[in-house]
Amino acid sequence: VQLQASGGGLVQAGGSLRLSCLVSGRTFSGNVMAWFRQAPGKEREFVASIYGSAGKTSDSVKGRFTISRDSAKRTVYLQMDSLKPVDTAVYYCAADVAHSGQFTYWGQGTLVTVSS
Repeated sequence: VQLQASGGGLVQAGGSLRLSCLVSGRTFSGNVMAWFRQAPGKEREFVASIYGSAGKTSDSVKGRFTISRDSAKRTVYLQMDSLKPVDTAVYYCAADVAHSGQFTYWGQGTLVTVSS
């Protein structure tokens, strides 16, 4: 499985970005897909996940971020609205293909910088 994340960039506080994660190499629809992030000097944290059409988000982004997937395009999206400087991080997409709770495949990360 190969994951290619894109869509990061520099945005002002209150702005929006949409991250994309293109999945290749195996079936797409059966995977649990997720987004994580890692801010400078901090541990990686869970942001959102989706299985089928059922998505969930962490409390820190609830109401501002939305995860979705397009099976025809083999792509998972993270729509990020009302961005805050604390959302600045490298965002990674990940796949749990065995439904084990372990995300064993990771993309390369895309940097999101939110200026105040």
